[in-house]
Amino acid sequence: MTADQDGYLSHRQILVVMAGLMVGMFLAALDQSIVGTALPKITSDLGGFSKLSWVVTAYLLAATASTPLWGKISDLYGRKLLFQIAICVFVAGSMASGLSQDIDQLIVSRAVQGLGGGGLMALALATVGDVIPPRERGRYQGYFALTFGTASVLGPILGGFFADGPGWQWIFFINAPLGLAALVITSSALKMQHVRRDHTIDYLGATAIVASVSSILLYTAWAGPELGWDHPTGLTLLVGGLVLAVAFVLVELRAVEPIIPMRLFRNSVFSIANAFGFLVGIAMFGSMIFLPVYLQVVSGMSPTRSGLAMVPMILGLFTTSLSAGQIMSRTGRYKWFPPCGAAFIVVALIMLSRLGVESPYWFAALAMYVFGAGLGLCLQVVVVVVQNAVDRSDIGVATSSVAFFRQMGGAFGTALFGAILTSRLSTHLAELLPRGSSASGSVNTDSTDAIRELPPTLRGLVQEAFSRSLDEMFLTAVPLVLLAGVLALFIKELPLGTRQGSEDPELPSSSMLATSSPGTPAGSIAGSSSAASSGS
Repeated sequence: MTADQDGYLSHRQILVVMAGLMVGMFLAALDQSIVGTALPKITSDLGGFSKLSWVVTAYLLAATASTPLWGKISDLYGRKLLFQIAICVFVAGSMASGLSQDIDQLIVSRAVQGLGGGGLMALALATVGDVIPPRERGRYQGYFALTFGTASVLGPILGGFFADGPGWQWIFFINAPLGLAALVITSSALKMQHVRRDHTIDYLGATAIVASVSSILLYTAWAGPELGWDHPTGLTLLVGGLVLAVAFVLVELRAVEPIIPMRLFRNSVFSIANAFGFLVGIAMFGSMIFLPVYLQVVSGMSPTRSGLAMVPMILGLFTTSLSAGQIMSRTGRYKWFPPCGAAFIVVALIMLSRLGVESPYWFAALAMYVFGAGLGLCLQVVVVVVQNAVDRSDIGVATSSVAFFRQMGGAFGTALFGAILTSRLSTHLAELLPRGSSASGSVNTDSTDAIRELPPTLRGLVQEAFSRSLDEMFLTAVPLVLLAGVLALFIKELPLGTRQGSEDPELPSSSMLATSSPGTPAGSIAGSSSAASSGS
């Protein structure tokens, strides 16, 4: 497969590569949407509704901690091999998840699955950065939106179907044939040149970041909610995680091949965009995981119906993501997409916080559509923005950093939302239920089936307790997304790089656009690459 002088491929060649990438991304995207709808059923069957957030947090913890490693190692060894290894790890974790006999086995298996999932997303996006100029990436954003949209629409429906029919285990078993297909397609489609170079792997830095992320998330998801936020064990994990984070920075400053080069943080675009992604990730993952709880527990929907009920969110994400990509390609402008996306998400969270037992579905659907529209204006745009602001040699690590901070936010968001829901649910149950009836006694809140079988009056009180708790949970994310919107206003709009020698009449001052040669920042202005690289 022959690339041009900048290393970019032709449109026909890009489509071949995209075919391989989209299969792998479909695998990871389907898992994100197919599991959420069935989680209430899974945790009911395994007897651990209180550990619902852990099934997601374990996945995100492993994916988050491993994402920078996938990106860095792929910079050294090439994307194709690492992408295929990620597929194999993901499928192995999926099979183990489907065979789990209790909630703890499922949590461990989901962590293995997360190791592979972290590589699938980061490596696919990094490969796009290798073969497509920043200015042209918007036109291909529609393909990714189609992949995510299809997976996101099918996921909740399939998740509900399997949970109601053959068994929730098939939610994970279905990844085996999909993974095999992904391996076959990537073997034939991903034929990319990779120039090997001398390298060293930063094992010490890798150990420090994995240990730091794990410690902080264990405090947030386990020690804090279960042992108490001021418990010695929890505080030890928190302090240990922060100390390890500082140690990681010190190690990276001295490392020959750092996992995340600290010089990238001197680039204001890189720093602000990743902070934005972290905050949006909190709201995104937290809300998407617990919306099925509202639909199935409060509204009384079956898993299949709740999956169909979430389609408006996917439609919102798809439409704005596609539109944003087309506008970026035509105009070269992107600055206002992230703050507008944050504004949409804030409005959606406020709407979600107004949902109650008697709320009509059309209002919930509208809130979900607005939420999805906000995400569509943010997610892929931030990836392009960061890739455009760094050197071509840093595409892999920069892209994986975007995924890392977003997933880190998602892991915190899931743990935070889970802790809020559990805490507030106990409070509201105590307020609403008759004396002598409690969540640990005559009322079983660990099972959606058990809640449905309660006497109508008692079931209504439990649903009201869940509704109030979920409302407070959604409101918690509002100030975080508001802060993200403010940060987004400070993202500098650099010209989107094009192919060398190309002229685009629609782009202002096209003669000043980056030539995007392999040794210069993808979005830098000719003659001023250092300024663009530093983000100043």
